[in-house]
Amino acid sequence: MAKEISGYVKLQVKGAAANPAPPVGPALGSKGVNIMEFCKQFNARTQDKPGKVLPVLITVFTDKSFEFVIKTPPASIQLLEAAKLQSGSKEPNRSKVGKVNWSQVEAIARDKMADLNCFTLDSAMRMVAGTARSMGITVEGQAPWEN
Repeated sequence: MAKEISGYVKLQVKGAAANPAPPVGPALGSKGVNIMEFCKQFNARTQDKPGKVLPVLITVFTDKSFEFVIKTPPASIQLLEAAKLQSGSKEPNRSKVGKVNWSQVEAIARDKMADLNCFTLDSAMRMVAGTARSMGITVEGQAPWEN
């Protein structure tokens, strides 16, 4: 018989760096989850991605057990890495802070495809390009679908 779900917790944690300090401890402690057990499992499953910010969706059951799904890093963080920036623009409509090309956008879209709510690579690339625009990052070149 399936376990009864008592709630969900969404967090963003750096890979292989989960510890009981905030934000992990208080979020899981309020649901009654064994914090150290989550930290051990998360760190073991993210050994290959140290330091990358990873969204994680934790499903908490009524018997205080849990399951979690690790998602791909957010598009905004991947765009910052691709453009070699620390942060986006404070006024994205006025001041542009960096540039990426369509091949970088395509690589990010391929990586994020499983987590996005789109079916084609073109629509995923449009979503990533929109995120870049809202951060003040210019996408250089001609879009592949405009050829």
